[in-house]
Amino acid sequence: MPPRPVARADALIGDAIEATVKRHHRRRLRRLGHPQALEPTPSATLWAAGEPPPRPGNKVEVLVDGATALPAIAQALRAARSHIHITGWHLASHFELVRGERPTAIGPLLAELAERVDVRVMVWAGSPVPLFHPTRKEVGAEVEKLTRATKIQAYRDPREHPVHCHHEKTIVVDDEVAFVNGIDMTDQAGDRYDSSDHPARRKLGWHDVGTRIEGPAVADVANHFIMRWREVSGEQLPPPVVQPPVAAEHASTVQVVRTVSEDMYDSVPRGDFRILESYVRALRAAENFIYLENQFLWSPEIVDVLCDKLAHPPHDAFRLVVLLPARANNGQDDTRGQLGVLAEADGHGNPHFLATTLRSRTGGRDDALYVHAKVGIVDDRWLTIGSANLNAHSLLNDTEMNIVTDDHVLAKATRERLWAEHLERPLDDVADRVPAQVVDELWRPIAMEQLERREAGERPTHRLVALPGVSKRSRRLLGPLQNLGVDG
Repeated sequence: MPPRPVARADALIGDAIEATVKRHHRRRLRRLGHPQALEPTPSATLWAAGEPPPRPGNKVEVLVDGATALPAIAQALRAARSHIHITGWHLASHFELVRGERPTAIGPLLAELAERVDVRVMVWAGSPVPLFHPTRKEVGAEVEKLTRATKIQAYRDPREHPVHCHHEKTIVVDDEVAFVNGIDMTDQAGDRYDSSDHPARRKLGWHDVGTRIEGPAVADVANHFIMRWREVSGEQLPPPVVQPPVAAEHASTVQVVRTVSEDMYDSVPRGDFRILESYVRALRAAENFIYLENQFLWSPEIVDVLCDKLAHPPHDAFRLVVLLPARANNGQDDTRGQLGVLAEADGHGNPHFLATTLRSRTGGRDDALYVHAKVGIVDDRWLTIGSANLNAHSLLNDTEMNIVTDDHVLAKATRERLWAEHLERPLDDVADRVPAQVVDELWRPIAMEQLERREAGERPTHRLVALPGVSKRSRRLLGPLQNLGVDG
C-alpha cells in the first residue's frame, strides 16, 4: 500500500479527474439531445426509449464460446439463398469456423457462397496510427486477400473518430437469421476458437458469447447494416423483409440497441447511445443480483451505479459478480482501479461484491484465458449480449450493437449455463438455486482458494480465480482522461 499522504493525494487527483470526465460526458449527451442515456426517464419497463422498439416473437439462441458459435455461423452461411451481410472489427480470411478433419475457413467459404448469393462485408478500416493493430495497411491486405478473384463485395469503413473504431460484430443471412456477437472472425490479438472446457493449450484461451436470432428483430440488425453500407459504398440496398413472429414454443421479446457516435454517418448526425441507456436502466433497477462478463469495466458512469447498489444494497442477499480478464489488452489500470472503488463501496468485507477471472486449465497445468464476452444479467429478468464493453469507447464512441431481452426463462438459463461452465459444475448444481447462495457457497470459496494457491506458487485446482489488488486510483483514470480529448 502507498504511504497515507500519497494515497490521499492519489484519491483527490482521481476524484477530480473522474468528476471532469463525467461532466464532459453529460454535457456532450445533453448537447446531442440524448440526456436520457445517463438519466433515463422513469418507466415501468427496462426498454430503451426510441427506435427500434422491442419486438415480440423472436427465437434467440445464446452461443457460448467459439467452438459452439463459429460452426453455427458456418451452418447459417451455407444455408443462404439470397444474401449475406457481415460487419466486424476485423476479419481474417484464413480464420477457421469449423476445425477438425474437414476445416472450413471464412474466406474460402464466402468465396464459394458468393458464386450464388450476394456477399457483402464491412470491416473497420484499421488504425490510422501504426502504433495500434490492425493498421490501415494490415486491413487493406486482408480485404485484398478476402476478395481477390471472388465475387465478394467488401468495404473498409474509415468513419471512426480518432483512436476509436468500428467494433460491432453482426451477420445477417437472407434477412431471416441474424447473429449479434462479441465474437470476431479473426485471430488478431487472440484465437477466438476455444471450447467451453477451456483446456490449457499453451496459448491464450478465449471465452466469448454471441447470439443467433430469428424473427422480427432481424430486420433491425439488417437496417443498421444497410445504413452503414449506403454511407460507405454509395449503394442503396432494398429494405429488409420483416419476418413474422416465430412459431416456436418459446419466443422472446428483443430490442436491438447500438452505439453510434455523432457526426459519423449522415443518417445518424446526433449519434445513438442506447446501449448505455439500457445498462443504466437495468443496473439501477437491480433488486437481487447483477452479473457482468466484460473485457473492460472502467466507465465511471456505470461504476457509479454499481457503487450506489453496493453502498445501499436492496437487501442483504444482493450480490454483484463480475468476470473480467486477468489482464486486459488495454485499460488495465483503469479497470483494476475501478474494482478498488467498488470494493470500497462494498465496505471491504461485506459479502455483496466479487471480482473474478478465468484461467485455462488441464489438470495442474494452466494458461492465460482472455474474457472477451460482453454479457449483462440483472435479476434473471434482463439480459444483454453483444459487442459493447463497459468503457467510454463502447458506450460513447465506437460503433456497437447489443440485443436486450426481458425473457426471464432465457436470462436464467443463460446465467446458469455460464455459471456451470465457470464453476466447473454440472448444470444441476446451479440450476434453480438462489443466486446469492451459489455466489456464497461456490463462487467466493473457489475463487478465493485459487487466488491463495496462486499467490503461494501452488498449482491450480480450478479455472476460477479471484482478481487481486488494485492499481493507484489516479492511474485508473488515464483512459477516461484520454477520452476528454477524443470523444467529442
